[in-house]
Amino acid sequence: MNHQVPRIVLNSGTVIPQLGLGVWQAANDETEHAVRFALDEAGYRHIDTAAAYGNEEGVGRGISTSSVAREDIFLTTKLWNADHGYERALKGFDTSLERLGVDYVDLYLIHWPMQDDDRILRTWDALEKIAESGRAKAIGVCNFEPRHLQLLIDHGGTVPAIDQVELHPHLAQRDIRNFGTDHGIVVESWSPLGGTSNSGWGKDSKPNTLLTEPIITRIGDRHGKSAAQVMIRWHLQSGLIVIPKSVHDSRIRENIDVFDFELSEQDLSEIEALDGGVRVGAHPDQMNVGGPE
Repeated sequence: MNHQVPRIVLNSGTVIPQLGLGVWQAANDETEHAVRFALDEAGYRHIDTAAAYGNEEGVGRGISTSSVAREDIFLTTKLWNADHGYERALKGFDTSLERLGVDYVDLYLIHWPMQDDDRILRTWDALEKIAESGRAKAIGVCNFEPRHLQLLIDHGGTVPAIDQVELHPHLAQRDIRNFGTDHGIVVESWSPLGGTSNSGWGKDSKPNTLLTEPIITRIGDRHGKSAAQVMIRWHLQSGLIVIPKSVHDSRIRENIDVFDFELSEQDLSEIEALDGGVRVGAHPDQMNVGGPE
């Protein structure tokens, strides 16, 4: 299956497919199957994992047992909070490469800013060193607010290529997106469908109701598409990178089947009106879990 997934050129010159497969909360065995199916059967060329997910080995096995060449796959992983700091970050990256069974990643991200600006800068210095070595084609961050991004910019080195943040119709992240546009930082959406229907895990978070939101299901009915497909299309047409997670073959295939329709201006306006600043995860300023001892 050959989907024409659009590609975006990052400020590093690296080219990233705009739609990929996320594997958060997936065990190694199901991750291996999902990655191999996504690559061989569904046409994906972009896989997003993290050290904290505990499934880098499964991602690596899925890639190595697929029929797709490594150089044709965009692979992202992330530095966990316990590995913040210069030396720790370098070691954490080496460990991720070993688990993945690869010589390089296409994108390496700091998973959370935590609450230590000096340590963020030391960690970013390590990512710059990794990028200089060629073992990460691009570097970036996750869950950074504009002030965190400005901290890195003021540091005077590499501007992050990507800021991956919680982003969906209930949390449109306008300030971060505007900051990214102004500074050449591409925004990537995690939990792009609003997370799960279980209770949220952040202090002020709420369960996801987007998959049954009447406005979105009505738009889906107009186009003969599911609510998930409507939201993925919204991300794409908004210029965002989107990485919906699934380990189910049918949903993996459905999530990339979004290039035969286009949302109208009316559709987009109706979806934009759903933004209420509601999270399913933690706010970065409240997230301080798992840092170095």
